[in-house]
Amino acid sequence: MQTKTVRDYIRTIVDFPHEGILFRDVTTLFADPRGMRLAVDQLLDPYVGQRIDKVVGLEARGFILGGAIAHQLSIGFVPIRKKGKLPGAVISEDYQLEYGEAVVEIHHDAIEAGEKVLMVDDLLATGGTAAAGIRLVERLGGEIVGCAFIVDLPDLGGRRKLEELGYDIHALCRFDGA
Repeated sequence: MQTKTVRDYIRTIVDFPHEGILFRDVTTLFADPRGMRLAVDQLLDPYVGQRIDKVVGLEARGFILGGAIAHQLSIGFVPIRKKGKLPGAVISEDYQLEYGEAVVEIHHDAIEAGEKVLMVDDLLATGGTAAAGIRLVERLGGEIVGCAFIVDLPDLGGRRKLEELGYDIHALCRFDGA
């Protein structure tokens, strides 16, 4: 029997959310205890032995991963949310979407100056959300030690964009094409 990889747990849904899109659905990975453990362990692997003070997760599937990784490391978890979802005082960052603009926010006191931060999310596409999240962490004085994703969609340019900005990118699998 061949051992399953993280990619084997991810299903593809055709024409979601609109026609022509191949949606990479990680909920099937999360639902399987072996798949979830495999993903968390592999996301952490390159950072073993490094100082990490906080894990930041991007809305929404990054919350699932971020919470699990923070628990594994016995450190705090910080959500980066869409505008208007956090109850306290926040700082905001605008970024471009394929068709428009969006805003993400973080609590103004979530990261202390000098803290080492690992950013996680399920998927890296254009890199817009991740870049906005990085800017928020850095505005609070945090230092991004790495950006970890389950899926990289290299044809959409996110990895290239973040690497050109000087960030370490770790992805467990890639899917070519749109």
